[in-house]
Order: sequence, then structure tokens, then C-alpha cells
Amino acid sequence: MKVIAVLPAYNAAKTLERTIKAIPAGSVSEIILVDDASSDNTFEIAKSLGIYAVRHGKNTGYGGNQKTCYRQALARGADAVVMIHPDYQYDPRLTPFMTGLIERDICDVVLANRIRTRAEALAGGMPLYKYIANRGLTLLENLWTGQNLGEWHSGMRAYSRKVLETVDWERNSDDFIFDTQFLVQCAQAGLRLGDVPIEARYFSEASSINFRRSVEYGLASLWLLARYALHNAGIWKYPLLLKK
Repeated sequence: MKVIAVLPAYNAAKTLERTIKAIPAGSVSEIILVDDASSDNTFEIAKSLGIYAVRHGKNTGYGGNQKTCYRQALARGADAVVMIHPDYQYDPRLTPFMTGLIERDICDVVLANRIRTRAEALAGGMPLYKYIANRGLTLLENLWTGQNLGEWHSGMRAYSRKVLETVDWERNSDDFIFDTQFLVQCAQAGLRLGDVPIEARYFSEASSINFRRSVEYGLASLWLLARYALHNAGIWKYPLLLKK
């Protein structure tokens, strides 16, 4: 199985090399970094590390960056894709465990779950308001979609090629809500979702959206669930949930 790691990067110069070195040897066939018009030298560091790197001429947003990542991975023959944030917030050592569940045909989508216990998540630096919001939203998202994920808002994910060819992720937002839209689409399509535990890492060099953006993201997630419910009740068709 050809596994490609994709790194959606923005101003990750301080943590990129550490992230790359933590990916277990032999666990991926190739690494692709997409630099979303960083103001630092993220792109130059990626090239110096021998990574296949693409640079956007202008910032496209978190979702827009992922779209380029997945287009590139599919074009380069990926059988499975694992998204690793280059800010070192997620432990790359989980890569072979996540992709192994896909290779063995156990899951189609695998997430890294940062909330094994409340104490562990908070000890890892997760702000209390983010922990509470994560728990509340995940509970609702699981109830609405019939899933049982430990958390819906992890930034480390692995997808099979089938997922990327089945789900119409190109129509999703270019903003942070892209990730949740993608999971809702996967649930709607009957794909198999699973997760593995990972430690929470919050530190000064790791990227994190502020309180205002967090509130906007939370409200967008609730609105997405409402549209999901209306779509499945036959009241209002939601284009993102229509078959590709």
C-alpha cells in the first residue's frame, strides 16, 4: 500500500523538521507539504529536507490547503493518506497504527483521539473551554450521525483512497469547518470511521485558533448538524451530502 503523508503548513518553520523526523521510518512512501503562503521560511526548510513541497501564491485557508494536499496525493498514486500537522501538536509516531487499520480493511477513516481522559487532555495544555466545547460537540455529532468517535475535532487523520474518491470534499469550505464537513460526509456515505488515542499537545509554537474563531467554528458545527438532520428528514436537501 502506498501511504502518503500530507502536511498542510502555515508558518511552521520552527517545528517542521521535528515533525518530519518523528514520522517512523518506512511508515510512509512519500511526504507532501503544501505551504499556504507562509510569511516565514517553511517552504525553504521543506525543500532542504528533501520533501516534495508546493507553495500557494496566496493564503487559501485551512480547508483550501487540505484540498491541494489531497489532490496532490491522489495524483501521485496514494492508496492511503495521513494528514499530519507540521506544528508538532500531534505525534507522528501514530502514523503506522492509523494507516494499518486502513491497510487491513478495518477502517476507511481513522482519527487520532486526544481525549482519552479529561485529566490527560487538560494536562496536555488543552484550554478548558476547548475541552468542554469538544466534548459537547462530539456528543451531538455522534448522536446525530450514529458514530462513536472519541472526538470529532482532531487534526490528525488517515483516509483511504476510496474515501477521497467517494466523498465530494472539493465542495467543502476552505475554512476550519472543512474537517467536520468531511466527517459528516463520510458518515452519510456509510464509510467506516475509527480512532486511536494520542496525547494532547498545546505549547507556544503549536498553532491554535483564538476564542472568537473557536466560537465561530462551534456555531458552524452546530449549523452543519442542523442541515444534516434536515437533509435526512427529507425537509431540505443539503448539497454537500448528495452523492458525488
